[in-house]
Amino acid sequence: MPRTWWSEGVDLPATTPLSGEVRTEVAIIGAGYTGLSAALHLARDHGIESVVLDAGPIGWGASARNGGFVTLPAAKLSAEQMIARYGDQEARRFYLSQMEGIETTRALLAEERIDADPQGDCVYEVAHHESAVPHLVTTADIYRHRFGLDATFLQGWAFGAIGHGGTEQFGALRLRGGFGLNPLKFLLGLEAAARRRGVRVHGASPVHDWVKDRGRHVLETPEGRVSARHVIVATNGYTPDELRPDFANRTLPALSNIVVTRPLTAAELEAERFRTDCPVANSRSLLFYYRVLPDRRFLFGGRGGTAGGPADDAAMRAWLETRLGEVFPSWRGIETTHFWNGLVCLTARGTPAVGRLPADRTVHYAFGWHGNGVNTAPWAGMVLAMSIADRARVESLPAPYRGLPMSLVSPGLRRLILKGAYLWYGLTERT
Repeated sequence: MPRTWWSEGVDLPATTPLSGEVRTEVAIIGAGYTGLSAALHLARDHGIESVVLDAGPIGWGASARNGGFVTLPAAKLSAEQMIARYGDQEARRFYLSQMEGIETTRALLAEERIDADPQGDCVYEVAHHESAVPHLVTTADIYRHRFGLDATFLQGWAFGAIGHGGTEQFGALRLRGGFGLNPLKFLLGLEAAARRRGVRVHGASPVHDWVKDRGRHVLETPEGRVSARHVIVATNGYTPDELRPDFANRTLPALSNIVVTRPLTAAELEAERFRTDCPVANSRSLLFYYRVLPDRRFLFGGRGGTAGGPADDAAMRAWLETRLGEVFPSWRGIETTHFWNGLVCLTARGTPAVGRLPADRTVHYAFGWHGNGVNTAPWAGMVLAMSIADRARVESLPAPYRGLPMSLVSPGLRRLILKGAYLWYGLTERT
């Protein structure tokens, strides 16, 4: 897996590929937050057995590469856009389910005794420019008065007293309830909890063939085969187009990139008036997100780039280091010790997809977290487990989740859409 800060000093579980033939009730493709949460809830809450398959080692994908922000929303649409498209009631239900996702993650940490270094009691969205203030004021008002969330807009001087300074700070929306954590420790805690309930988790087991035979799904891996009554597709931005035609070209994978600095001194933090351990993101369309880690290192991330590779990664790292110094001038040139990136998953409609296929209601799916999967993915896994156990109907979820997003036709078109979006944001968001 990439050399992230999260993996320093953490023992990863041994990778055990699937071998031989296995019969189970539920086969889960993807051993990230969604898949492991589904497996845990199926076993713990409903007594239903499952087998989890992942193409890579456990802890290889986005669930171990993210910034550890437990926040909302898992959507590209703004609150105003959500209301305009889905109406007040469904928008409110969506945001309340997102808050339920935050509480689900918090509950899993407590119930399964997962020590994932939680930090903070809220999250902030900072106005990067004076022009962004009216939108955040409106959003805070919608959150509080129409969705019932504990949200407030803090003027620049008020946020500066408890948050931070810098060149791109003109006030902030504060949302109570969110927090930060170590995403890899959370993932490994879910994996251990699932295994304690008898779940079999197999890394290095990509599904290369999927057929249905006499009412059961048969999934082929390089060394084994799983027969199951139900299948959960939980691969998010790493969903291969050839997995199954229903899911081909439904996702828009986008790179998110992170640098982590050496530990900062108290004087260095005070030079930028950085006084919060809560997660922070700014209001740019291609947002920056950042937080102080428990050992006073500074994590600074940003969206951008459409291709990997050593040259692209080197350029992206240099760009992030430059922008870090521009946003926080006294930290210009500060040493970064780690850089990594990974895929977040967008959809064409700008909202997640959680449900089951109309043509085969034994095929379930959950994806499209738009960079906010640490709260939504474990919640979605729980929801799918309840659906399989006939304790809930995914068709009754808030409207923004329902149904598959439109197909983007081809991988080439997806890349063009993403490059076009990045170009547009670059041209229109220079301030």
